Amino acid sequence: MDPASDADLIQQFRDPDLRDRAFRMILEKYQEKLYWHIRRMILVHEDTDDVLQNTFIKIWKGLPGFRETSGLFTWMYRIATNESITFLKARQRERAMIADDPDNSIKDRLKSDPYFDGDELFLKLQVAIDALPPKQKKVFQMKYFEEMTYEDIANHLGTSVGALKASYFHAVKKIQASFELSD
Repeated sequence: MDPASDADLIQQFRDPDLRDRAFRMILEKYQEKLYWHIRRMILVHEDTDDVLQNTFIKIWKGLPGFRETSGLFTWMYRIATNESITFLKARQRERAMIADDPDNSIKDRLKSDPYFDGDELFLKLQVAIDALPPKQKKVFQMKYFEEMTYEDIANHLGTSVGALKASYFHAVKKIQASFELSD
């Protein structure tokens, strides 16, 4: 059986009798991709699961009004990105309020994550990425981890290719400087 196209799934979702089945199919089709997209931003498995759940709640609520001006995955990707950024901003506010809490560092959170394999170089990279401003962080993750083109990133973030190249350049320089300081 061929997997249903996004257009078919959207059409089925709009039929009240097929809505639940269509949504389950959308989950099956995109859950893993969205999980890893969110995980690259959030880093910790349990937090990623929470953000993914919030993402799918927003998708469920938003699908009836989805206008199909972009692809289904592009639309869902934006929701996942926005939910991740919302989570990270809330986490940043928490950190500012409890800045002296030693359990609050990204390094400690990663080390306590049962799914983290203990790679020290990866840990250094994540700490350096976490220190980047939000836009540079997002651009770096999309370019480096997801290997997206500047054009695709510009489409997802609604900005110019030139601005993205500058953000990526500055992010790389800051990460390099972080590694040089820690040597």
